[in-house]
Amino acid sequence: MSDKPADSLTDDISQNGAPPPGREYRIGELARAAGIPVRTLRYYQERKLLPPPRREGRIGLFSEDHLARLRMIGNLLERGHTLEGIRELLSAWEQGHDIEAVLGVEKAVTAPWSTETPVTMTVAELAALFPGEVDAGSVERAVQLGHLQIDGDRVTHWSRRQLEATVALVRAGVPLNEVLSAGQELQRSMDDLAAMFIRLIATHVVDRLADQDLAGLTEVIGRLRPGAQVSVEAGFARAMDRQVRAEIDRVLGRLAAEPSGEPNRPANRPEPSSEPGRPLGRTSRNPGEPG
Repeated sequence: MSDKPADSLTDDISQNGAPPPGREYRIGELARAAGIPVRTLRYYQERKLLPPPRREGRIGLFSEDHLARLRMIGNLLERGHTLEGIRELLSAWEQGHDIEAVLGVEKAVTAPWSTETPVTMTVAELAALFPGEVDAGSVERAVQLGHLQIDGDRVTHWSRRQLEATVALVRAGVPLNEVLSAGQELQRSMDDLAAMFIRLIATHVVDRLADQDLAGLTEVIGRLRPGAQVSVEAGFARAMDRQVRAEIDRVLGRLAAEPSGEPNRPANRPEPSSEPGRPLGRTSRNPGEPG
């Protein structure tokens, strides 16, 4: 029994609502049940990710709803959300949106677009793929560009296909640093292209449907994903066709302008004589020349 006066308890209940059914937790108990430190729980409270507890005097009592919310926060953090993004999701939930629909949109938007297979090897194995090209500087640059992650004496390249393409370019004679520079420029272009698609989708799809039909928005985003990928792949293939043809024309034009290694002869110039004793290039006798 609480030693608080009955009137005080009544005031607390009237201010904070009737005690919710089910178990209630003090802050330490809630932290243990959620598997997080108390300081983390307090930090979530400061960021307003948790509603305030029901109070009995100076004791805050948390409900099963608080525990469920903490577990949801943990799941969203594991999926890569920031605390600010989680706060906005929870705010949408509190404003009456179906949390499953909200999370469905979130999943459709944030599901990985890349299906690349990482490959892990030792630093020595990496160096063997690029003889004479791998040093501390090139490894550090590849890490900064996001191609490599280092864990002790092992490195992981984010994409087996891209690694194989890089090996092919270097073995064909392109220096590794030039490949890395081209990759950096390509990533800038891809970022710009992705931002353009995001603007299109946000302006013409998300803003139109978000407040009306979250399930419909999830479906539309799911349909748009492969379309965006196909557009990029088809557009790049077409651009490569144009650029390859232009380069072939340039090379053929250069070859046509270069000497072939054999003197050009006029079409009506006779072949040089190969008769014994006759100088090359002489095909007839001058007047008065002995026969």
